[in-house]
This record gives sequence, structure tokens and C-alpha cells, in this order.
Amino acid sequence: MATGILAGLAAGAFWGTTFVAPLAAPGFSSVDYTAGRFVACGLFSALLMLWQWGRSRRGGAALRRPTGRQVLAAAGLSVLGYTGYYLLLVLAIADAGAALPVLIIGTIPLWVMMLGKPAGLRWSSLVPGLLLTAAGMALMMRATAADVDVDGARHLVRGVLFGVGAMASWTVFGLFNARWLRRNEAVNSTEWANWLGLAAGVGGWLLWLGAGTPWAELAERPGLGRFVFVCTFTGIGSAWVASVLWNVACRRLSSSLAGQLIVSETVFGLCYAFIWSGQWPQPVQWGASGLFVLGILASIRAHR
Repeated sequence: MATGILAGLAAGAFWGTTFVAPLAAPGFSSVDYTAGRFVACGLFSALLMLWQWGRSRRGGAALRRPTGRQVLAAAGLSVLGYTGYYLLLVLAIADAGAALPVLIIGTIPLWVMMLGKPAGLRWSSLVPGLLLTAAGMALMMRATAADVDVDGARHLVRGVLFGVGAMASWTVFGLFNARWLRRNEAVNSTEWANWLGLAAGVGGWLLWLGAGTPWAELAERPGLGRFVFVCTFTGIGSAWVASVLWNVACRRLSSSLAGQLIVSETVFGLCYAFIWSGQWPQPVQWGASGLFVLGILASIRAHR
């Protein structure tokens, strides 16, 4: 359990970087961010698979080839948890800023905890963690509401809708991915991350071809180097590395406990956003983060 908890928290630390990535390299579209991130993830996965194939030719472990059903599963889940989710998240951040989408995404643990509860675990055991997390969300929403720009209400509503769509997409991914891992124990966490990453890379490439900015135009924009760096960092770190860590957590923990750990993404995302903006958190935001941590501890205790 300890390994799974640490892996889940580490995945949250990597995921949190996605909330400030669009702010770190302004001037590029949401589609370009999404496509760039997952093309980088796909290229990294492909290089790892080529390296493993080279090792197998020299007498190392053979490179596992996915079946047709596994290919379809990787393609579908990569849309739910990678390209589709991140595109909706970036669109939400573009319309509503970083803080509000972080809060909406932060409700994912509540949904995954309730929908992924083990059959033998009583609802009463989950109540403390659910209440603490919900209270933290309420405090954070109260703090964020004071910063809402009334003049941008139209964009704000659209951003909220994009955020809700991202939340629903990843909730379904989290539940289905955990179920797939339990049913396919022969596929290790790194292999599954490679398959998902490769599928996401193909999806990102198709997205860029269909709706992205032409390369000639991208190359002329200022800040291209920073944009490439941000896409590479998030593609490898918050996509591939976080996927491996999350797969480890899903295999060692129940869906409800793993779901509770997702709230660490919110805590890390808020910390990164505060560091980037140079603003000190308000007392209410400190209190909300404290409630999130207490919620995680209560959930861990309930699952022992």
C-alpha cells in the first residue's frame, strides 16, 4: 500500500504542472499545446519501444506486442485520459484562468471514490474523507469566486463547461484504466504507459494536422523554443512518467483510495500556480489545502 500511495502522490505532482504549462509559453493555441504535448509523449514512447526492441535482438526480454483488443483499448483510453482530457482542460484554462479549472478537476477524487468503492468497504468508512475533500473544495471555490471577472462572464461559463467536460472524461478514464490493469496483469505498468503514449501521440498528430497551426506559422512566432520545451516537459513528465506512476498506484490500491490521491494534483497545481504568479495563498486557500491533506489521510485509514 505504501508504494501505491507514494506513486499516486508522485503522479499528482507531475499532473499539477499541466495547470501552469499554457501560462509558461503564451501565444499558442489550445490545440497546439495539446498536440505538442502528446506528440512528444508518443515520440518518447516510440523511442523506448525501439530501445527495448534493440535489447531483445541482443538477447534481452522480448518486446510484447499488443493484441487487437488491447490496441483499441489503448486508443480509446488515450482519448479519454490524454488528448481529449487535456484539450478540454487547456480550453478551460484559456477561458477561465488556471484556478477555476483546477477546482473543477479537483472534484475527480470525489467521483472516483464514490464510483470505485470496493464492494466490501462500507460507505460510512468513506464519509470522513469525502466530507473533508468536499469542505476543502467549498473553501477553495469561495476564495476563487472573489477573483471572478464579471465582464468576462461569457468566457467564464464556457470555461466552466470545458472544465466539467475534462473532469467527466478523466473520471471515466480513471475507472476504466484501473479495471483494464486488473484484468491484464501480464502487461506491466511501463508497457501500458508506452502503448497509451504511442496512441496519444498518434491522436495528437492527427489533431494538429486537422486543427493545429501550420508549422511555417509556428516557426515565426516568438517563444517557439519555450513552447517546444513546455510540450516536451509535460509530454514526458506529466504524461508518460505520471502514467507509469499512476499504473503502479492503480495496481496496488483500490479505485476509491487511488481516486482520493488524485486530490494531490489539485494541491500541487495550486502551489505551482501561486509560485508562477508570485502571489501568496490566502488563508482560506491554506485551509482548503489542509483539508485536502486530511482527506487523503482519512481515506488511507479507511482502506487499511
